[in-house]
Amino acid sequence: MRLISWNVNGLRACMNKGFMNFFTHIDADIFCIQESKMHKNQADFCFGGYEDFWNSAEKKGYSGVITLCKQKPINVEYDMGIVHHDLEGRVITTEFTDFYLVNVYTPNSKRELERLEYRMEWEDDFRAFLKNLELHKSVIVCGDLNVAHQEIDLKNPKTNRKNAGFTDEERQKMTLLLESGFIDTFRYFYPDQIDAYSWWSYMSRARERNIGWRIDYFLCSQALKPFLKDAKIYPKIMGSDHCPVGLEIF
Repeated sequence: MRLISWNVNGLRACMNKGFMNFFTHIDADIFCIQESKMHKNQADFCFGGYEDFWNSAEKKGYSGVITLCKQKPINVEYDMGIVHHDLEGRVITTEFTDFYLVNVYTPNSKRELERLEYRMEWEDDFRAFLKNLELHKSVIVCGDLNVAHQEIDLKNPKTNRKNAGFTDEERQKMTLLLESGFIDTFRYFYPDQIDAYSWWSYMSRARERNIGWRIDYFLCSQALKPFLKDAKIYPKIMGSDHCPVGLEIF
């Protein structure tokens, strides 16, 4: 079973930059999109052969997640059920026989860390949300988590220590999530791989020079460890400032 996650930084824009070429070629069983920046009624395209589930922000042209599944889920839920978190189209949970899949676009702490306090609250609530799901069956989490967890996960850790996405506070919340029973699947397979990134700034030819960050993940419950086959990053796939990431499970 092949799962793909991609922050497309605007789906309509990405469609004009080769999205469907990758989507068709990779032929994923489940394809999760973050930062769609649109509502379903704005789409002049379709995803043939897939059930599609959209969660869009109230604010137009902002945030939004989409989950595409070849197999119809048992159930689909949107958001976390917490009013002040549920306005920005950030979470879709699809239930399958053996696991829940949570597609998430984690809030960015922003420049000057103006949203860091909110981000800390989100992290605690999201972790509790996942652990509640896990009471019923195993969980796979995918998406843009907006944090590089360890120094190996970005090119310039020393100069980014106090920047959004690599603050001590954000990294500690990621550690807490993993310690609560989740596996960072890419690091499970490739614990020491360097220069493996999923996001690059548009400035200073960062992508060309591979000055990037790994902030897009597939996490899974410990119970799914025997079923993990491989985890992937697709840095050569263009169309966004992020590249797709993937997970293969038996």
